[in-house]
Amino acid sequence: MAATVLVASSCSLVGGGRSARDEARALAAALHAGKPGTVAFTAGTSRQAQQMWDGVVAGLGDVRPVVRVAAVHEGKGDAPSTATLDYDWTLAHAHRHWTYRTTATMTHSGDDAVGDDGWRVRLSPTLVHPGLRAGERLAVSRTLPGRADILGAGGARLVTERPVVRFGIDKTKVSAARQRASALALARALGIDAPAYAARVEASGAKAFVEAIVLRPPDARRAFAAGASRVKGAAAIDGTMPLAPTREFARPVLGTVGPVTAEVVKASNGLYSAGDEAGLSGLEGRYDAQLRGTPGLSVEAVDDKGGRRVLWRTVPVPGKALRTTLDPRLQRLAEASLADISPASALVAVRPSTGALLAVASGPGSGGYSTATVGRYAPGSTFKIVSSLALLRAGLRPTSRVDCPPTTVVDGKRFKNYSDYPPSGLGRITLATAVANSCNTAFVGERRAVSQADIADAAASLGLGVDHDLGFPSYFGSVPRTLAEAGSQTGHAASMIGQGRVLASPMAMATVAASVAKGARVVPTLLPQQPTDTAAPPHPLTASEARRLRALMRGVVTRGSGSLLADLPGPPVLAKTGTAEFGTTLPLRTHAWMVAVHGDLAVAVFVDVGDSGSGTAGPVLERFLRGAGG
Repeated sequence: MAATVLVASSCSLVGGGRSARDEARALAAALHAGKPGTVAFTAGTSRQAQQMWDGVVAGLGDVRPVVRVAAVHEGKGDAPSTATLDYDWTLAHAHRHWTYRTTATMTHSGDDAVGDDGWRVRLSPTLVHPGLRAGERLAVSRTLPGRADILGAGGARLVTERPVVRFGIDKTKVSAARQRASALALARALGIDAPAYAARVEASGAKAFVEAIVLRPPDARRAFAAGASRVKGAAAIDGTMPLAPTREFARPVLGTVGPVTAEVVKASNGLYSAGDEAGLSGLEGRYDAQLRGTPGLSVEAVDDKGGRRVLWRTVPVPGKALRTTLDPRLQRLAEASLADISPASALVAVRPSTGALLAVASGPGSGGYSTATVGRYAPGSTFKIVSSLALLRAGLRPTSRVDCPPTTVVDGKRFKNYSDYPPSGLGRITLATAVANSCNTAFVGERRAVSQADIADAAASLGLGVDHDLGFPSYFGSVPRTLAEAGSQTGHAASMIGQGRVLASPMAMATVAASVAKGARVVPTLLPQQPTDTAAPPHPLTASEARRLRALMRGVVTRGSGSLLADLPGPPVLAKTGTAEFGTTLPLRTHAWMVAVHGDLAVAVFVDVGDSGSGTAGPVLERFLRGAGG
């Protein structure tokens, strides 16, 4: 910020040279630049003035004040003139403004040889701050507020301060000669990178506690059992940290909190300091500013003996809790349902009536990736819900007859039904039977009844293929709108069965099921305060269309591939199974899908590599729905 001085009033000139106001302006500019040594002083050299300034303000960090002239009072006769100066420091630690007013005393010798037309300024610590005394310097410290919680449905605390144990080497408790050996031994007991940790211990200060890992109490007890407590110099410090109920609980979505790196501190323009913790990923990272709050600041005058006097203070401003729609019970149930699955997997549960995302789980095989919300996979036959809507709009009815041969060919590409397709479902069958048994060849055969645009419009009506900003990373899928985008007539045929260039995330397919249940397009919501797009799709789903789709999905359960859900207690279950071939290695591997509606609950289950929708994804879905209780 420029140190332009905007004070307009006439002042007499002294000795025909610069006025007192001119000198005050020059002083303000010098202080703003942090170079008071460019001004002449009544006592002390310019070098001493610069040293005084540098020593006093060093504790404020790499910042410079904006200094302006508020007023000038010209002395009469030999009396000194005074300048009232306004200081404005933007303290980088929290981007807070520290403002105050001080007074500079200026005298004029009448001898131009003195410099600056004879003006001299009285050198004193009060030139920097009116409350400073000789020998004191300024120091700033922060008081961090507690990090706000991430909440779930009903205000449940999902991420909150929970007990932890911080393991590390206390260098005051082990000789310098043994510190590296202790660091290596502790790292091996804790299962972390031993050479890297030993290097950190060696590089730290002589009296430092060098943290190795932070563990929840049950994990800490196992670490003790593994020998961590027997390492010379090892220490375990009890503390708290913002954590979810378990390490796995919605981790890819909620994210993590941890120490900021040196690179982050350097790039933060003072927002973070060494030792701070911040959101590193997920919601914790995206909403870090809201959750972490604003530190309180204290500027103190510190003398050579360590005495401290507070000159200015602000209180810390707590962070604001972030509300989500996640239901803790259903989220834990979803994760338990996926716990034994080795490939990448996901389960997403949506409440159709509100769009609230109740469970967003990615299985252990996802390796920390949010398969549930950003995975991009061919949805296979679960997409036949969309294709059925397009066919209904083209004039077909659930009772309309369609051909279901064992195989069919489109431009040289052979399409077939899944390996255990029931023979009784072949031949001239109804659309309802084709959906119930998931006949690929019937849908491919009906491709001429709908254009690629018809398929894309049907998808949009059910919430698929149209992006929305939900306030977190999410993928709503992609459905080609033109034949060119589909790639060919073969691509158009593949679109009918959810393959080719059709892609979706598990969240997107749960949204499709939710839209059928509600009878209108659903936009899923995780953050209630996040504005969502409420504009209706170009071709909104009608009540009649929704009823027919629900009937088709009910047939999947009563007489088709979803029969494993037929005895589920509570409201009638609607479902659709799906598999999608992928890769180039023969035989082709398949994604396994299943979506279902049970009362006011719509669920999608995805397993990256499986045998079939009903055989692989089905049992996971059944386990979840039985536990959820409809």
